[in-house]
Amino acid sequence: MTDQTAHSHDDAVDEDRRNFVHIATGAVAFGGLAAFAIAAVDQWNPAADTRAASSLDVDISKVPLGGEIRVLIGGKPFFIRHRTIAEIASADAVNVATLRDPETDDERLRPMADGKLNPAILITSGACTHLGCVPVGPTQGNVGAFGGWYCPCHGSQYDTSGRIRSGPAPSNLPIPNYKYVSDTVVNISL
Repeated sequence: MTDQTAHSHDDAVDEDRRNFVHIATGAVAFGGLAAFAIAAVDQWNPAADTRAASSLDVDISKVPLGGEIRVLIGGKPFFIRHRTIAEIASADAVNVATLRDPETDDERLRPMADGKLNPAILITSGACTHLGCVPVGPTQGNVGAFGGWYCPCHGSQYDTSGRIRSGPAPSNLPIPNYKYVSDTVVNISL
């Protein structure tokens, strides 16, 4: 019996066709791997709604003199305080060398579009640097011994520039990223 399915050793192998099949298969595999990698890396980026929730335009003309407003951005509290002339003078009069976290009042402000500082508006994080509690301020009737904010959780006290003056907090209330969009509007972002 003859095996009719057997090929003769004389059959020619088409080398060009074999190379094309290997190259095409490799290209398709590489393209699939690249598409998967792009999709995998892209999922690490924040969603559009998350990016939009990570900044806020605030009309600072609505903040009463001597008062503050509190805003949440991305679930984090921020204080926007409209300081009086006396509060600004009190912040400027502090001997910075005596502070635990030395910063001048001007170092804690951001310039307006014209490059000048607006000392009347102070914007800080609203989380105590000790354990993250939210300090109380002038709108809650308790400004502590230094005229700024008082953290009722463990007694940290901040001055009118948001600098730590007493208590267990290790550092000043952080200043967030913010810029003046106009003389009356600031954009605060995480």
